[in-house]
Order: sequence, then structure tokens, then C-alpha cells
Amino acid sequence: MRAVLVVNPKATTTSERSRDVLVRALRSEVELSVRYTRRRGHAMDLAREAAEEGVDLVVTLGGDGTVNEVVNGLMTAQSPTFRTGETTAERLPALATVPGGSTNVFARALGLPREWPDGTSMILEGLRLGRSRTIGLGRADDRYFTFCAGFGLDAAVIHRVEQSRRRGRVSTPGLYLRSAIGQYFVGADRRHPTITLERPGEPAESGLATVIVQNTAPWTYLGDREINPNPQASFDLRLDVLAMRQLRVASTTRTVTQAFSRAPDPRGRQVLRLHDVGEFTLLAGRPQAFQLDGDYLGEREIVRFASVPAALRVIC
Repeated sequence: MRAVLVVNPKATTTSERSRDVLVRALRSEVELSVRYTRRRGHAMDLAREAAEEGVDLVVTLGGDGTVNEVVNGLMTAQSPTFRTGETTAERLPALATVPGGSTNVFARALGLPREWPDGTSMILEGLRLGRSRTIGLGRADDRYFTFCAGFGLDAAVIHRVEQSRRRGRVSTPGLYLRSAIGQYFVGADRRHPTITLERPGEPAESGLATVIVQNTAPWTYLGDREINPNPQASFDLRLDVLAMRQLRVASTTRTVTQAFSRAPDPRGRQVLRLHDVGEFTLLAGRPQAFQLDGDYLGEREIVRFASVPAALRVIC
């Protein structure tokens, strides 16, 4: 089996020594080539090149941002072995994800351990046993995502966190909480929501202040704790949506508390939830912060979402 390991050398929870250990372990099972990212977006190019070379497996070592880039590289590759009738998952290399970031939502949602040595052991076992599963993805305009997207408040919070990290702050649950509180009380326009959700054959839902889109559950983690606005979301189904109308203190606090609970089921007059949705469009009266898989991608006024079933085969 030919494989490529795409390494983000800035991955927060690994070192050069641990990468060497990982490479030796993988080479005990596969014929391995190692490629390092040098800039944002480079993992996408490396994954696309690997798929077009006809490798059987692409392994990532990095966080959710690295995984997202690799997935987009795979999904936009021109496979040299395409045969009529093949699904996307059948014609592309399999994906394996070694957790190397601060949160690793995608890997943990697949059931992989949080720490990279344990995750590596599980992946090696999966390779020996031929264990894999096929998952669906989400697509926002021309970019794919694995576990979540956000339009509005949550994306603005991620932007704040990224700005803090560029100033040298360490990514911690506390940093996310402080950023969320600051954005809610200072940066958010809570009283004049302008987002509209449109989907085929259904009435438009207007007056939305922020929208969370999930391709699986949980949405994210705060340390070891799952946060689940849409607990029924699944890699095996289409997309789930939670939107909030006016971000009043009482209703927002109630919804956040419900999402944090051990049996999450957010409800209320200010909450809109949609389950297993194939496609929809978000439109805003003014530019809104936008994120995919925890990476801030700037501001948008319109984003078209679609579910992409049976898109990738993953080793887990």
C-alpha cells in the first residue's frame, strides 16, 4: 500500500521526535512518503498531488485546519484510476487522521483517541484489519468541510481567537470562553438580525442572527466536554442546522446551557433547528463572519450549502 503523510510542522501537540516515531510506525505497515506543509493552503496542494499520483492512503498529522485542507485537496483531485460507476469514496485514496492539533474535533468525532500516540495505534490496527468507514461531507460554495460551518457569531469568535493566537496566546478553553463573551457583548449586533435561510420547496426563515451547521456531532469540544447544538447530526446523514434569532441574554444563555448539557436538545422561540437537510442558502443584509471546520475564512453575504454523501473513506 502506497501512502503519503502530510505533516503540519507547526502542529501544537507534536515534536520532531514524535513525528519520527510516527513515521517509523507507519512505515511498518505501508510504503510511505512524507511531505511537509510550508504555508496555509499547502496541504491542499499536497493531498491533490498524492491523489493524482494514485496513492492508496493519505495520512494527516496536524489539527482540524490541516485535515480540512487535505480533504479539499482530495475532493478536487482528478483521480488517475476513475472507472464508470465508482463513487467518490471508491476512486479517491482513503484518509487517516493522526490528531496533532489543540482540539482535533474531526478525529475525535470518528472515535479516535485525543492523544496522537493512541490515535496512531488505532489507525495502524485499522490498516492491519482493513477497517474503514465511508462518511459524507458538507460543502459551502466550492469548499468542503468535515464537521462544522458557522455564519455569524461563532465564526466571529473564532476570528478573535485566531487574532489572539497570532499575538502569542495559547489556544485553551478559557481563551475561547473569553473570546465568546467579548464578542457577544461588544462585537455582536444582537438586536438587528439580518440572516435569511432559504431551501428548496420551503418558506424562507428570516431574522436570524447566527447559524451553526453540523455534518456530525459534536459541534466541538471544550476540553473533554462535548458541545452539541445538533446532537442528531451524523457523518451518515445530511446537514443539521441550529440558528438563533435575536441574541437576547436570557434566551442565548438558555440555548448555550442546553447545548452543554449531557442530554442536549436546544429549543425555544429564538431557536431554529433543521435535521438532515440536503441543501440551503444563507443570505445576509450585511457581511457576516464565516468559518469552516474551525478556520475563519473572512466575511460573506451569501453562502450556498450542500450535503455530499458517501464522499470519503476513512481509516478509524
